[in-house]
Amino acid sequence: MDRGISDIDVLIREEKRLTAVESYEDAWAEGRAAGIEPDIMADAAIATALEELVRANGEAAALSLMERMRERLMAGEFDPAQRIH
Repeated sequence: MDRGISDIDVLIREEKRLTAVESYEDAWAEGRAAGIEPDIMADAAIATALEELVRANGEAAALSLMERMRERLMAGEFDPAQRIH
């Protein structure tokens, strides 16, 4: 089975994404255990992510991310009731 560079890049990116999700879930659980409300944690997480993205890649990249996330939200991707397990 011969995988091209793009296949390897896709696998690496997905592994990084899964690691980031795991780290974020740990931080979320820590915040909940400390009594921090979900809306406060979400606001802080989104604001921090956007600040870092603007710093690293500029405002256009942050706006692009927000639009993609908006589309995913509207499509129901984040609705736990619609997730396929």
